[in-house]
Amino acid sequence: MTAPRLGELNPPPRILLGPGPSNVDPRVYRAMLAPVLGHLDPDFLQIMDDVQVLLRRLFQTSNRLTFPVSATGSAGMETAMCNCLEPGDTAIITDAGYFGARLVEMARRTGAEVIALESRHGTAVEPQQARDAARGKKIKVLGVTHGETSTGVAHNLADFRQVADECDALLVVDAVATVGGMPLKVDEERIDVCFTGSQKCLSAPPGLAPFTAGARAEEAFRQRKTKVTSWYFDLTYIMKYWGGERTYHHTAPISMVYALREALRLIDEEGLEARWERHLRHQRALVAGLEAMGLELLVAPAQRMTTVSAVRVPTGVEDVKIRGRLMEEFNIEIAGGIGELKGRIWRIGTMGSSCTANNVLLLLGALEKCLLEESFKLPPGGGVAAAAQNYAQTPASAAP
Repeated sequence: MTAPRLGELNPPPRILLGPGPSNVDPRVYRAMLAPVLGHLDPDFLQIMDDVQVLLRRLFQTSNRLTFPVSATGSAGMETAMCNCLEPGDTAIITDAGYFGARLVEMARRTGAEVIALESRHGTAVEPQQARDAARGKKIKVLGVTHGETSTGVAHNLADFRQVADECDALLVVDAVATVGGMPLKVDEERIDVCFTGSQKCLSAPPGLAPFTAGARAEEAFRQRKTKVTSWYFDLTYIMKYWGGERTYHHTAPISMVYALREALRLIDEEGLEARWERHLRHQRALVAGLEAMGLELLVAPAQRMTTVSAVRVPTGVEDVKIRGRLMEEFNIEIAGGIGELKGRIWRIGTMGSSCTANNVLLLLGALEKCLLEESFKLPPGGGVAAAAQNYAQTPASAAP
């Protein structure tokens, strides 16, 4: 039986307002059209240098060991855990949702003893939980999810740095959905290991995990008694390629490195503080609009992420139906809950190139229409009006 010929690839251009990926800037797409070079070509080696310079600015660090892992954000997690931990070590890791639990699982697979600090969904892990768990133990790693995208919860890194100091542990931070969208300064906050993903606040396609590790972490890597369990993610070998030697380790995803370079140039042009301000401003307008519509957020204001907002699905409203209508009628993608929160929340992202007033106002208007037509009672026009008023009260130049 002859298989039918497949047509040309032509995916629709969505407005991506979920927890990732975010929309990619046209300049990043153009960069990906550049000719592919060999991974040891002198011109590509210069591009690698450029990316490392820009990543240090992004992470606000002078760390030598700063580069993009050639895989997705979860590979950044894996790289951190398998290099930092080995059998006989003990780690404490925050588990405030789906991705904290993933970090816990990766840590356990190294053979280390792992203490998972759980919290009720929609709430942050308290630093005192880590302090209590560390009592009487030698802790190698304190792992913290900066922004838990399954719930919209953010952790205060300064509090956990203090606990890490008390137990002389490496502070490892999962910042997959926060770097470039929420304030984070690796050197100033004394973060030992930090990683993110290319597809969220950086607005490049998925496929790279920017990573950085400081001197304390590098010393811990040198003191290992056993080999890193993953050959591919072993930093000893990776940094021979991304370090001064530029010795072959793997064939880098050339076009993705081009994309990351251009995405980082866009961030550099905007300015990190201005970018953090932009994300905060649009998230506040979104929240004002949602609350004016009678919708409830899962997370209390003091613990909310700037980049992902979790909204409770109202009683009597079908989660999947509303999300389906948003996509079919308005070409907007938002996400539902995962794990125990499946069907109970919507996760709305305001990240990178997707984080604009146009998108916030469009989403609020579209969501209002869908909810009204599903017989959910709300004040017509209230969400857009509240967001517009919020924008008027906090113009871009005055946002904190």
